[in-house]
This record gives sequence, C-alpha cells and structure tokens, in this order.
Amino acid sequence: MRGLVKIGLIIIILAAVVAGAGFLIYFRQGADISHLENHLQKPTGIYDLDGNLASTITANKSEGVAIDEIPEHMKQAVVSIEDHRFYEHHGIDYQGILRALVKNAKAGSIVEGGSTLTQQLVKITMLESNRTLKRKVEEFFLAQEVEDEYTKDEILEMYLNQVYFGHGAWGIKKAANVYFSKEVSELSVTESALLAGIINLPSKLDPYKNLEGAMKRRDLVLSRMAEHGYLTKDEEAAAKRDTVTLVMGEKETDPLKGKYPYFVDQVLTEASSKYDIKLEDLLTKGYKIYTTLDQSMQQATESVYENDANFPVGTSADELVQSGSVLLDPKTGGINALVGGRGKHQFMGYNRATQLTRSPGSAIKPLVVYTPAVEEGYDITSPLKDEKTSFGEYEPTNLSGVYKGEVPMYEAVMDSLNVPTVWLMNEIGIDKGLDSLKRFGIPYDKDDRNLSLALGGMRKGVSPLQMADAFSAFANNGERIEPHAITKIENFEGKEVASLKENGMKVTKVTSKDVVDKMNSMLLGTVEYGTAKNAAVSGYEIAGKTGSTQVPIEGVSGVKDQWFIGYTPSLVGAVWAGYDKTDAKHYLTTHSSEGSALIFQKIMAKALQNQASQSFKTDDIGPLIAEQQAIIVEQKEKEEEEKRKQYWIDKGKEIREGWNKWRNWELPW
Repeated sequence: MRGLVKIGLIIIILAAVVAGAGFLIYFRQGADISHLENHLQKPTGIYDLDGNLASTITANKSEGVAIDEIPEHMKQAVVSIEDHRFYEHHGIDYQGILRALVKNAKAGSIVEGGSTLTQQLVKITMLESNRTLKRKVEEFFLAQEVEDEYTKDEILEMYLNQVYFGHGAWGIKKAANVYFSKEVSELSVTESALLAGIINLPSKLDPYKNLEGAMKRRDLVLSRMAEHGYLTKDEEAAAKRDTVTLVMGEKETDPLKGKYPYFVDQVLTEASSKYDIKLEDLLTKGYKIYTTLDQSMQQATESVYENDANFPVGTSADELVQSGSVLLDPKTGGINALVGGRGKHQFMGYNRATQLTRSPGSAIKPLVVYTPAVEEGYDITSPLKDEKTSFGEYEPTNLSGVYKGEVPMYEAVMDSLNVPTVWLMNEIGIDKGLDSLKRFGIPYDKDDRNLSLALGGMRKGVSPLQMADAFSAFANNGERIEPHAITKIENFEGKEVASLKENGMKVTKVTSKDVVDKMNSMLLGTVEYGTAKNAAVSGYEIAGKTGSTQVPIEGVSGVKDQWFIGYTPSLVGAVWAGYDKTDAKHYLTTHSSEGSALIFQKIMAKALQNQASQSFKTDDIGPLIAEQQAIIVEQKEKEEEEKRKQYWIDKGKEIREGWNKWRNWELPW
C-alpha cells in the first residue's frame, strides 16, 4: 500500500513538473516582442521638392531622443532610483525580487517593487495594465526576450522615450520641455534627478502640483546616485543645494515641427489612402516623406492667409469667412502649396483645399460648355444667342440684367454671361457636357443632368484641388496629370517603401492642343479684359475664370461661394472663399471678382517671383474686341446717320405738308 502511495506521489509531482514546464514553455514561445519597435516615437520628416527637410511631424504622446543625446547624469539618475543593477541582470533581477520580498514582509505591506527597467518597458509598451498572473508571467519572459534582442543602451533609450513623467509628458523629450523648456541635452544634474524621481508616482509627484514632494524625491535620487558611485559626496551636496526653476508651459524646440500644417495633413492623408500606411505609423516610425512642396510658394500662400485684410468681409463678425487654396504644377501634377483654412489649424481637421464640396458657379463654364462646344466646331467668334429665353421651366438671367441679342463666344466667356452659356449647352447637348466633365476629372451626380449644370448647379460640388486639376489641362496642352503631394517614402533606415514611379501617375488626355489654344485665348481675355481683371499679375500671362453662387434663401440677396481658378503655363491656382455654413445671417456681399480673384492675385504675385514669365503662344482676343468695338461704333454711327436722315426726311415732309396746307388756303376776301 505504501508503495502505491509513493508511486502516486511521484506521478503527481511529475505531472506538476510537466504541467509547470509546459506552462513556462507556452509563455516562452508566446513571448513576441515584434511590436515593441512600434512604440518607439520617431518624428517623420517631410521633404520638399528639392529634397530639403521642410517639416517634421510626430504623435502627441511622445517623441524619441537618441541615447547619445541624453546626458549621462540623466541615465544614471533613472538607473539609481529605478533599477541600480540594470547593467548586471538579464531582464529579471532575482536579487532585487528577493530583497523586495524581505522588505515587504518586514513592513507588512508593499514598500518596494522588484521590477527592472526592462520589465517596466515591457509593461508600458506591450502589455495590458491589469495585474494578473498571466500578465506577470508574460512580462517575465518578454523582458528576457528584450534583453536577448537589444543592448542595454537601446533598452534604456526605449524606456526613457516611453515612460510617463506626469503633467502630460510622455517621454524624456516632452518632460524636459514641459518642466524646464529645455532640450534633453541641456538638463542639469538636479533637473535630471527631479525627473527621475517623478517616474515612481507621476501624478502625486507632479512638480507643478507638489513641488515639495518632488524635491524630497529628488534628494533621494541624488543620494542613490552617490550611493552607487555616480556622484561624489561633494557633488551630491552641491546638487541638493541647487534650486529648481520650473518654466510653465511649453517651448517648441524643433523649429520645423508643425510647419506647413495643411500641406502636411494632405501628405499624411495621401500616404494613408494611396500607400496604405497607418497614420499611427506615420506619426511614430520616423518615415522620410519626399514631396512636391515648394516652400517659397507655401510660404507665399500662408502669408496671404495670415492677413485678414486680404479676405472678403461677410455679414457676420462672429464667424470667419473661410477659404481654401491650392497651387499645382500642371506639368507634373505635383501640389506645390496648399492652405485649407483661416484661423487656428486643427491636426487632420477639415481641409477646405481638398475636402470642400461646393458648387463652382460660373467657374465650371469652360469645362462643361465651352470646351465641348469648341470640340464640336464652334469658334471663339461664333455668335451665341443673348436674349431672355425659357428652356422649359428653366429661365436663366445675366447678372448685369443686360441682353445684347447676340454675342461672340469669347465675349460670353470674358463677361461670364449666363444666357448664352445655357443656350450653347442646350445646342450641343447635356451629354457632351457631362462627357467633358468626366475627362476633366470633375465628379457629378445623376441629378446634375440638367441645363443648370452650365452655371455650376451641382448637388455635391467640387474642391479647389479638383478645380485646379481640371484647369491644369489648359496649361498642359490638353493633358492633366493626377494631383499628388508625395513622390516617395522611406522608412527610418532609409529603405524606400513607396514610390510614385512604382505606383504610376495617371495621365488623362482631356482634349486637343487646338482646342486648348482657343480656350486659353478666351480665358486670357477674361483676366485681361473681362470679369477677372483683379487677378492679373504684372509681367505674367494669367488665364482664368471667376465663379460665384447665390445664397439659396428666398428674400436674401447675397453670395454663398466665391471661386477663382487661374493659371500660367507653369502654375495653376484655385481659390474658394465663403462661410462654412451659409444662412440668412452668414453670407458674402461681393462677387468673386472682388474677393477670391484678389486672393489669387496676392498669392500668385508672390509665388511667381522665382519663376520666369512664360507665354501661352496663343492669339490675343484684344484685336477681336477692338474689331467688334469698331463695328459697334460703325453701326452706331450708321444708326445715328440714319436717324439724322430720317429726321430731315420727317422734317421735310412736315414742311411740305405745312406748305401745301397754306398754299391751298382760300382767302376770305
């Protein structure tokens, strides 16, 4: 019987050993540290079209600092107070665990922990915060895996860049900034000791809330540094005598951080949507993103947006009249500059240059009516009907209220006449207009299939970027290249992970060069002689089109949207202005010629300073205007001559009738 009991005990012990071994093997095999690197916060660099670093972007939580940028006394302070055997153990400090157990047993409560810096790193980067046996076992094995994979300096670097220092400061870089408005490399011994002391109880020892407690903890850290040989007794005493001056608030130590915010937003959006890189990775993994940014053009655009006097005044002072602008290289499709709003920028917020959808008003006329009409054989001098006309229930009107009966096409474009435009679309057919819009890259809804589309009547609308893309075909011999801000992306090691060349640039043949030449003639005339005179830039050939939409509220006479899209042979610009929400109290009182066209002019005048003037090499409509004016003058003279002739004819008739009356009169005597 005793033999059976012994055998049973042996079997139970063996089973326990096997189960325990299996338990440990299971967790050892599951110790995956591949996600650790995901938590290293490295700023992503945004490079301009010349390859120069233009802006940096990082997650708000923390930003990494290389270990060689961290002062030795900062590292020593943390090691001394948190894990003084850090350089001796392999992730788990068995001596420390035993020491903690003894101290805690004597105290009757937990007064000391046995976790190493490596375990703490694992805890804050890879594990749930709940205290369970499973988590502690995972922490045990993960810490050893980390020690196998990384050097002590690398572990300490990751730890200091991830640990929480209180007051919203994740990582040593943020902490140095929040408490002392300094770079990490500028921290003194006593400042380093203060920061190291906060780690244990970041909320309770926040110096802004409990400076006395934080200073007592600082002194303990300095004592430990001396105890472990990092400071002499004299150095310890001197450091304890040092006062600590907190600098409330933050000072931006990276001059490039947050620069060109709306352009950066577009870059991040494009990297996420086009190249399938997660936003979180873009903010933390130290990518190098090479872009089409022209810093001088971006600065020019931003400087215009910083001056409130450059923008139209609306009916309400409680809300900003908003705007969005984009500058595009028509030869490459590269976005050179972009601003998505006025006022305070919100990270990845509403970008009016790319996300806005508003009716383009008359700015759509060249795309949906005049280009397909020229393709159908109409010439710029072709006569168009200009008299009040009903098209079923639709009866458009000219803004001026003047109708000439008939006008040449270039005049209808130049003066943005509505009735001739609608009449022409009715003549060529709506389907040809829709086909043209598709080639120009302008999206439309099935409900847009009606004649009001000729004047920009759209259910959803367009963005400035879409309009700049469409008009780029006029500046690029009838071809448009898909707009983009990114040319290539490299990871932090310099390996290319995405490329525009590999992804391919979509090129669309919109129309022929002959058609483009005629359109350019008319749109050049619009700026030089027509509604867009305020968009002209001295010394440069500028073509373009204005666009305005009316407030869709009965009884309110005002403007909802102002547009101007203009271009040179080398640069396209699109500007929208208006309220984010238009209602009876929020609308504009001027048209695009007095608003968006002026914004465009100010942007382009600065943006073109570094570019040589180029010519479209197309006919100027000036002689046609002069010829027509001469004809009008001649017709008026003929009319005046006819009036004079008729006057004397009528006068002669009157005299003859009077003479005959007297001649036939009989005397009474």
